Amino acid sequence: MTHDGKPATLARIFRFWTPMAGTWLMMSLEGPFLAAIIARLDDPKQNLAAFGVAFSVAILVEAPVIMILSASTALVEGPASFRLLRRFTYAINGAITVIMLAMLLTPLWRIVAAFGIGLPPRVVELTQIALLILLPWPAAIGYRRFYQGLLIRHGLTRLVAYGTVTRLLTMAITGLILFATTRLPGALIGATALSAGVCVEAVVNRVMVHRLVLAVIGSTDESESARTLTYRRITTFYTPLALTSLLGLGVHPAVAFFMGHASFALESLAVLPVVNSLSFLFRSLGLSYQEVAIALIAEDGRNVAPVGRFAALLAVGSSAAMALIAFTPLAWIWFRDVSGLSAELTVFALLPTQILTVLPALSVLLSLQRAILVDNRVTTPITWSTVVEVSGIVGALVLFIAGLDLVGVTAAAIAFVVGRLGGNLYLVPACARTLRRPVGTPAAR
Repeated sequence: MTHDGKPATLARIFRFWTPMAGTWLMMSLEGPFLAAIIARLDDPKQNLAAFGVAFSVAILVEAPVIMILSASTALVEGPASFRLLRRFTYAINGAITVIMLAMLLTPLWRIVAAFGIGLPPRVVELTQIALLILLPWPAAIGYRRFYQGLLIRHGLTRLVAYGTVTRLLTMAITGLILFATTRLPGALIGATALSAGVCVEAVVNRVMVHRLVLAVIGSTDESESARTLTYRRITTFYTPLALTSLLGLGVHPAVAFFMGHASFALESLAVLPVVNSLSFLFRSLGLSYQEVAIALIAEDGRNVAPVGRFAALLAVGSSAAMALIAFTPLAWIWFRDVSGLSAELTVFALLPTQILTVLPALSVLLSLQRAILVDNRVTTPITWSTVVEVSGIVGALVLFIAGLDLVGVTAAAIAFVVGRLGGNLYLVPACARTLRRPVGTPAAR
């Protein structure tokens, strides 16, 4: 049954998922939009590279709170579980903000950026300033994802989409104003626009969820397990999810490190955020499905079949749509006319984009697999699948960059596909065991 007690048909799943898909699609537009602005300003190579590295580091810092959305969707049932998970979220938010600030205000950053990644001095400076501008980003993400989980659990996915509209508008308006009225470097304009957008979205989400919070706090309809929820149980449940995000997002700075030592390093660092932005546009359709699937899969497993069928359709459709751009002249239109890349950089972008066309389908599969496991409180295999994925990415980078001397961005694209495929394959037996488990057994719930 769905959140409203009706059968989970494909049509109902589509209506429930559409606002979440819209939310992720809007977020996926941020990258191409800001890359297009940066590419049209002075020193586009250096600023695109600095923005890409800054964004990679920022999402690494926010990694511990990414899965708060899944935790909130799965765990918050009433006042006791709400208050406990909220305090848990705030503690993580505070910790990651302090860690990010400490990294930027000590010599550690310049050591990592200059000697570790191998960035040119100007790119090191631009990236550090951009990260300082992005300082509010991780905590704002954690704050709004906690409250978005409540909205999703109660079937109010359209409100999540409304919040993202405000984020996108704020980001776009901020970026355009700075583009038109200042001479700030492009990387700093991009960071300012992103930071402003996510902070506004966090505030808007809190306002929209106010009545629901009052209802949850005043509710007496809370299961025994939720009433007796403890920090230890939350930590046991959440640690594998946090490690999953940390490992998964931590690979992006590692990729930047390898590309910094690859052939055509600066070109690769400049092109990768643009290529990733296009890929994310289609991968977002699958990423948006995880919390939807968690909310829709019933405890007796009856909804797994329609949720799986919808995932199959979504996987085929998202990869086919990306291929329509990657393997046709639309790619030149996207990279030259929309993204503003030069002809030289566009050539670097084409092959990696074609390689990444399989990634949207694999992302849908990963969302379905994680949803099955999270719904059954089996989170440890998710972490190990990410270990497999990251190991595959790093191993492929070593082979293709250190061994075969491929162009950095091409090697990165192959590595992303190899790693994700490995992670998907690892989860197959875990999901099969979970689905075979009798409903209602202690291990499942």
